[in-house]
Amino acid sequence: MKTHFEPTIMLHAATALALSLGTQAVGFEGEVPPDKVVPAQTYSPFVDRSYPDQVLFGDLHFHTEISFDAGLVGTSLNVHDAFRVARGERITSNTGQPVQLIRPLDFLAITEHAEMLGLATAVRAADPRLLADEWGRLTYERFNSGQEGRMEAFADIIEIASIEGRDPTAGLDLDGDLWQQIVETVDEYYEPGVFTSLAGYEWTSTPRGNNLHRVVIFGDGADKTGRTRPFTYFESEDPEPLWDYLAAYEEETGGSAVSVPHNGNISNGIMFAPTKFDGTPMDAEYAAKRVRWEPMHEVTQIKGDEETHPFLSPDDEFADFETWDVANISGTVAKTPEMLRYEYGRSALKVGLEVQRETGVNPFKFGFYGTTDTHTALPTTREDNYFGKYQHTEPSANRHNFDVIPAEDPALRIITAQESAAGLTAVWARENTREEVHGAIKRKEAYATTGPRMRVRVFGGWNFDADDLYASDFVSNGYKNGVPMGGDLRNAPDGVSPRFLIRALRDPDGANLDRVQIIKGWIDESGETHERVFDVAVSDGREIGEDGRAHEPVGSTVDIGSATYSNSIGSVELAGYWQDPDFDANNNAFYYVRVIEIPKPRWTTIDAAFYDIPLPEAVPAEVQDRAYTSPIWFSAE
Repeated sequence: MKTHFEPTIMLHAATALALSLGTQAVGFEGEVPPDKVVPAQTYSPFVDRSYPDQVLFGDLHFHTEISFDAGLVGTSLNVHDAFRVARGERITSNTGQPVQLIRPLDFLAITEHAEMLGLATAVRAADPRLLADEWGRLTYERFNSGQEGRMEAFADIIEIASIEGRDPTAGLDLDGDLWQQIVETVDEYYEPGVFTSLAGYEWTSTPRGNNLHRVVIFGDGADKTGRTRPFTYFESEDPEPLWDYLAAYEEETGGSAVSVPHNGNISNGIMFAPTKFDGTPMDAEYAAKRVRWEPMHEVTQIKGDEETHPFLSPDDEFADFETWDVANISGTVAKTPEMLRYEYGRSALKVGLEVQRETGVNPFKFGFYGTTDTHTALPTTREDNYFGKYQHTEPSANRHNFDVIPAEDPALRIITAQESAAGLTAVWARENTREEVHGAIKRKEAYATTGPRMRVRVFGGWNFDADDLYASDFVSNGYKNGVPMGGDLRNAPDGVSPRFLIRALRDPDGANLDRVQIIKGWIDESGETHERVFDVAVSDGREIGEDGRAHEPVGSTVDIGSATYSNSIGSVELAGYWQDPDFDANNNAFYYVRVIEIPKPRWTTIDAAFYDIPLPEAVPAEVQDRAYTSPIWFSAE
């Protein structure tokens, strides 16, 4: 007999009562309307379904011409343009090129920078309040002098805001009612069941040139989001006051919000340090506060991938993927090896286990999702449709060598060619609504992809067996007798180790799958953390050895000259049943799934073929895109 586990999605008490009486009443109080009463036995097995049965894809980190570092360097597309292209329309890009997604997105969050909100809009509109200020007039003149002047203006703003730590627009009241306009526009495009629009913003803390940025995402409409104002890093560089702001927002409005860290890979070791902002050790209260407000981590986007690093995972041949590891976000301080552990997702999960051992609370018990962080208002994430991060790096023959992170030391420089084609967030939901999308993020039933739209599902439990993998009730059994990604396994039966059911399906318009893996991390009795990669399912008849790995690579069909590939290798779908062979019920652990595609041409290779230009030397010609699920945790307590 299978052991029953409490599902992630709980039935409402009224629903449970109704079910016990042979009827279902969801979302109603008092007398149940006749059309909502369901007989005890129905032919359709889906009328009382309460678990998430849809995967939705979208982007949760997104800038338009409103953001100062987008509008001031050439982006002209606005929030309306952003929603139009996200919903599948063909539009004209910032550089006059037609652009369209292969398929519409299901959701999109507008997350303009909280800092200097209204500056770019004021420059474009020649706002008298800006022109009356000496610095403002200079910025306006530089913007209108051409691209070189725009970049000078941008560099000046970064110097004042990030290095000097002051707001050059203070006192000018340039934002006015712009925030209200943004959230009301977001509401215009919300169509429950069809498309979900979300409001948010980016808090851009950059202490000493190190990245501590967070993206705030609201789950509410303008009736609630319009009652707040974005919290800026000019008010505090410390994330804790940001969490206090979110707590006040929820208390005052009854709304819902989260804060999501991004780009720890350019934080020079401070994003996931086991300390508070002031350098003192975390305590249980602080750790609980952090995990309460930061349930997810943006693990992949334009500014590189940060699942793991070869230095941290030397036995993982897939660890060196879209790696940025030379400096901080300002290009002012070189990276050192000891910083890396506190910058990458997998190692941060292990650091969280260490903090939990000391305090009783895991501050880094987060899930994974991916985004674009585009500053073009174009959510293009495919290798064959990459429109760059900025207006001047949209498709062209000469876009590969622009500075993304300029640096006096050439060794610390990052160039356009090193940008990733970005990522996407996938959520498992019951319907396409704000409540469901935001709810999936909060409960961590979400995953990251590095661009493609792969479908991935995993359940962990104690009593699954191999036959469950192919059962017709795979999903309902998974929720009834286990937990999904983002869930917790507890109360290990004596002598039983966790068992996992995994299914993965390729992007219908993308590359076949190479393999499905489980990444396990754990902490032993002495407090030392460990990790191990297991291949669970592999394509093309390759064998998985006793060490849990298939060492034969899938191969490659990429023709670099023509920037094409073939799906003659790999699999359309992979599924696997896996039981932990080294489980110790005394040790806390996490497990997440990584799905890897077969090789295909990187976007820089596609550019080289399209424009008949040389391949850039700084990056590989091929890429194996992938997906990372949010972990499932085992707690020994």
